[in-house]
Amino acid sequence: MELFTPDFGLVFWMFVAFILLFLVLAKFGWPIIIKNMESRADTIDKGVEYAREAKEQLDNARNEAQKYMDEAQAKQAEMLREAAQMKSQIIEEAKKEASDEAKKVMDAAKVSIEQSRKEAELQFRNEVSKFSINIAEKMLRTQMKDEAAQRELVNKMLDDIEKN
Repeated sequence: MELFTPDFGLVFWMFVAFILLFLVLAKFGWPIIIKNMESRADTIDKGVEYAREAKEQLDNARNEAQKYMDEAQAKQAEMLREAAQMKSQIIEEAKKEASDEAKKVMDAAKVSIEQSRKEAELQFRNEVSKFSINIAEKMLRTQMKDEAAQRELVNKMLDDIEKN
């Protein structure tokens, strides 16, 4: 039964050994352990701080990237609007130029047609006048075969000249 009821001397020396061990640990062991624990806690705190800063930087980078994406999309939309506007402007200019060119061609054709018509009319008048002169000449020759008819015509013409 000695195992269940220890002697006083055994308890005393165990108590002395415990106190010595406690003092040695208190003097040399605990400061090192506490120092290591504080160092570890500081390292963990620094890691948490670095993680928080990294998260803030990541959020800032995401926000900045989104801002650049929005600006790029706005520029793209503006460029597309400008391209569409330029396209419609070029089409309008081409239509106007084609219309002007067609008008010039039409005007030139009208002038050409009018000139051709005038030339044809002049040629027709010349032909008619030639025919008229030929007919009048033939008629006068047949009517003026005798001398009396010739004198009568000359007197009539002189009378007409005097009246005017």
